[in-house]
Amino acid sequence: MKSHEEKILEILDKILKVLSLQVASDKSMTERARLLKVAGLDNATIATVLNTSTSSISVLTSGVKKNIKKKK
Repeated sequence: MKSHEEKILEILDKILKVLSLQVASDKSMTERARLLKVAGLDNATIATVLNTSTSSISVLTSGVKKNIKKKK
């Protein structure tokens, strides 16, 4: 049986995915992936939300971390 904390985490994960789907729904997959990366999501979560592979997300978001660091 799942603990109370595990149930809460599952619900929060579902909420995160739903909200992530709404991010820039009118944008390309690359733009959406980059926005989600900047928001702090990991590649596996982004891949799940955008229904693609983690390797595709890695390619689409390459350079995002470098750009974030440059802006600081």
